[in-house]
Amino acid sequence: MSRKTTDITRSQPERKTPASAQDSLVHLPAPGEGKRGEQGYLGYLLRQAHAAVRLKMERTLADLGVTSPQFAVLTMLNAYPGLSGADVARLTFLTPQTVGVIIRNLDRDGAIVMTPHPVHGRIQQWTVTPRGSTLLKACRERVIELEKRLASGLDAKAEANIRRWLANVAAGLQEG
Repeated sequence: MSRKTTDITRSQPERKTPASAQDSLVHLPAPGEGKRGEQGYLGYLLRQAHAAVRLKMERTLADLGVTSPQFAVLTMLNAYPGLSGADVARLTFLTPQTVGVIIRNLDRDGAIVMTPHPVHGRIQQWTVTPRGSTLLKACRERVIELEKRLASGLDAKAEANIRRWLANVAAGLQEG
């Protein structure tokens, strides 16, 4: 049995070359425009807002040598001393592998210290050191300014409602 050539069996769409480069450019909406604004899907808008906050936070913390995931790890270890790496990964929405790298770097820099679990010797518990507390305090001062900017234009009641809504979204979607 002979094979047919591809140009016989498959139809090729005719490609047109644009009259000019300007004709081929598509207007990308800025944040707040079109589907990137109030007409957008809530999930997309949450992701867009998260990306903007994370980028701003990265730039805000850069000269301290801290990334936003490192800040999240330090924050959770400060709030809940003695967490395992797996616990930190769950609380910070990072992969265990990423948390492992962050923990090694923070440990190397003296920002956190490991102690073995009193019952389960294989589990490592992590705690923020005085050096880590000082670093976290410097980071937190900058992040507080960013959070003030996020909440600008909101009264206390509106801010409380948004915080409640965001927490309820996370809790509600985790259940099912």
